[in-house]
Amino acid sequence: MGTVLDSHFLALTALVTVGYQLVFFIITALLRFDKVTDFAGSTNFVIIAVLVAALKGTWHFRQIVLTVLVIIWGLRLAVFLLMRILQWGEDKRFDEMRSNLGKLAVFWIFQAVWVWTVSLPVTIVNASSRNPSIEARDIIGWIMWAIGLAVEAIADQQKLKFKNSPSNRGKWCNVGLWSYTRHPNYFGEMFLWWGVFVASAPVLSGAEWLVILGPIFLTLLLLFVSGIPLLESSADKRFGRSEEYRTYKKTTRSSYPIAAGCVWSPARLVQGGIPPGAAPLQPRTGTRPCQLSDECALFF
Repeated sequence: MGTVLDSHFLALTALVTVGYQLVFFIITALLRFDKVTDFAGSTNFVIIAVLVAALKGTWHFRQIVLTVLVIIWGLRLAVFLLMRILQWGEDKRFDEMRSNLGKLAVFWIFQAVWVWTVSLPVTIVNASSRNPSIEARDIIGWIMWAIGLAVEAIADQQKLKFKNSPSNRGKWCNVGLWSYTRHPNYFGEMFLWWGVFVASAPVLSGAEWLVILGPIFLTLLLLFVSGIPLLESSADKRFGRSEEYRTYKKTTRSSYPIAAGCVWSPARLVQGGIPPGAAPLQPRTGTRPCQLSDECALFF
């Protein structure tokens, strides 16, 4: 099939994404109805992946696999988040946005950019005519995706079960994966999309390597913009007076599920290996609060 707007369908997917998100933004703004926000984001990924694969029409094995992975991730997340918000009634992330059209618009703009940018690896693979043999990077990427999806799905179910228990009303979730990291679901999402990038690597050539901006953008977005910061701010307002909660924050990593504590910085490892006399990582329950002088991973 001939090209649609451009050889990699980048302009087309941008237009589709903007149009799709604009429809849901209008619904949200006019009706003050934010229950479809996450549904709109997750399903947009599926639309882009399937659209580009169908328009290109080559259906190489790698294209099929990556498209299926996006469909599985997107539909699972869309259904889960939609059912959850219908059950909970409201999304606390939007407490300060419902009456502020400007803030709401900025959020939806970020969501559109998020969808289009993070989809780049799959978009380029599905738009490509190159079909190198399946190699180690494909397998590694698929395994990373599977691990990330499992972590995200398990974390989602653990938190949902915790929140649904009457005995946990007014408490923050610190069970299961949530005892190792304050946001295991976000770790899973970042890890699986880095896996998608790794699996796309055998096809990439020249400027196409810029699709690495997809997982980089996702990581920065979740860590510093609309993911963890919004949830942390909300949790701090609700539980900030609790000494137990403050201890949990000090001794539990924000994103990746490794026991909190002081770690050796990558720079020092590169320069001279593990520092002499450095202590091994301590489990979360026995870890003291990190100090800047300890070169701790305070945020991640």
